[in-house]
Amino acid sequence: MENWSPDSWRSKPIVQQPVYPDTDALAAVEKQLSSFPPLVFAGEIRSLTRSLAKVSAGEAFLLQGGDCAESFAEFSANKIRNTFQVLLQMAVVMTFAGSCPVVKIGRIAGQFAKPRSAGTEIIDGVELPSYRGDNINDIAFTAEARTPDPQRLIAAYHQSVATLNLLRAFASGGFADLHKVHRWNRGFIDKSPQGEKYQHLADQITQTLAFMDACGINSQNTPQLHETSLYTSHEALLLNYEQALTRQDSLTGDWYDCSAHMLWIGDRTRQPDHAHVEFLRGVHNPVGIKIGPSTKLPDLLRLLDLLNPARTPGRITLIARMGADQITELLPPIVRGVKASGHPVVWSSDPMHGNIMKASSGYKTRSVEAILKEMKGFFEVHRAEGTHAGGVHFEMTGDDVTECIGGAFQISEQDLGDRYHTHCDPRLNADQSLELAFLIADTLKAARS
Repeated sequence: MENWSPDSWRSKPIVQQPVYPDTDALAAVEKQLSSFPPLVFAGEIRSLTRSLAKVSAGEAFLLQGGDCAESFAEFSANKIRNTFQVLLQMAVVMTFAGSCPVVKIGRIAGQFAKPRSAGTEIIDGVELPSYRGDNINDIAFTAEARTPDPQRLIAAYHQSVATLNLLRAFASGGFADLHKVHRWNRGFIDKSPQGEKYQHLADQITQTLAFMDACGINSQNTPQLHETSLYTSHEALLLNYEQALTRQDSLTGDWYDCSAHMLWIGDRTRQPDHAHVEFLRGVHNPVGIKIGPSTKLPDLLRLLDLLNPARTPGRITLIARMGADQITELLPPIVRGVKASGHPVVWSSDPMHGNIMKASSGYKTRSVEAILKEMKGFFEVHRAEGTHAGGVHFEMTGDDVTECIGGAFQISEQDLGDRYHTHCDPRLNADQSLELAFLIADTLKAARS
C-alpha cells in the first residue's frame, strides 16, 4: 500500500482506454458516480476472499461465468434469470461430483467494457473508433455512435444496480432451492442427445436428496438448501469508473472497489508498471490475472509480489487461457514456478479465449470440442504437478443462442446465423454449458477418488 491512493494510477502509463472528446463532461460523471451508493459491500468482498482461500487450499471449486459483454439492448429480467439458472444448474452437478462447495461468480452487473486489438475499425473505407462496450460507445457503425460518451457510465451503473437487486432476490427468495435446480437438470437430461451419459450422476443426486428428506433435512428447515450466494465480477478495464466506485471501509480502513466483488486484469493490461496494476494493488478485492501464451514466469511472479505482497490466500486467481493445442506445453513451467514461489493462488481454466476461430460463414465462433480439450489439458497439468485445478471460467449465457459450434446438440457452422446475438465474442448456450458441467463432474469425481 506504500504510496498508493485511489487515483495514483493516473500518474502511470495506461492502455486500452477510450478517448473522450469532452474531458470536463467525463470529470462531471466521475464526480456523480463517486456520490452514488456502492454496488457491493466490503463484508461481501471479504466473504468471497475467504471462500476463494478454500478453493486455493483444494477445499472448494470455482465456477465463474456469464456474458462476454453485457449490453443495454439485451437487458431484461428473463435474461438475468436464465443466466443465473444455468450457473445454479452447473454448480449443483459440480458440487455433488466434487463433494465440495462450489463458489459461484458471475460475469455480470458490470461486465460491459472490452479490450480491443485495434483502436479503430475500417469498413468500406470508413475509419471509426472501435466498439469498446456499451458503457463507452455504441456498436452501430456511425461517427456519433462510436464517439465515447461518459453518460453511458451512468447508464451502466443503474443497469448494474437493477441486475444486482434481481440476483439477490433470486438467491434468497427460493428460486435457488436445490430440489428445483435438480429438476431443471433432469429436464436437460431428458432432451439431451447424450442424456444417458449423464443419467447415472442425476440418479445419484436424486437418491441423495431423497435420503436427506427421509432424515428430515429439507428446504423448510435447512436454509442452505433453499438459498445460495452469487458474487459478481468484471474486468477492471475502465479505471475512471472503478475509481469512482472505490470506497474506504469504515470498519477496517481498507480500500475496496465496490463496483464488483471480484475484478480481473486482462492479457493486454497486466504490465507491472502501468495504471491497471497500480490501481488493483491498492484495493482489497480478490483479483484475477489472465495468463496466456505470452505470459513469462518472471513477469507473473513480479505481478504476484505487487498484487499480493502479504500472500493472502484467496486474493489472487490465475486464469489460464492458453489454447487447446498449447495448454499442456505452456502451462506446466508456470505452475511449477508459482508453486515454488510459495504464493497461494486459485488456478482456474478459461478455455474460451484461446480457442476463437472464424467460420466459413464469416462468424467468429468457438468449438465445444476445443473448449473441452483445453479443460482436459488444464486438469491433466495440475494432476501431474500435484496442484489443485481449482475452477473454470466460461463466457456463457442462459439463452438459446447459436454462437459456438459442436456439442451434443451439434450446432454446425451453418446454424450460427440462426441466433447469433453476442455483441462481442461467441458464448456457450445453456445446453452447451450444462453439457460441459457434467463432463467436468467426471473429472472432479476422479480427482476426489
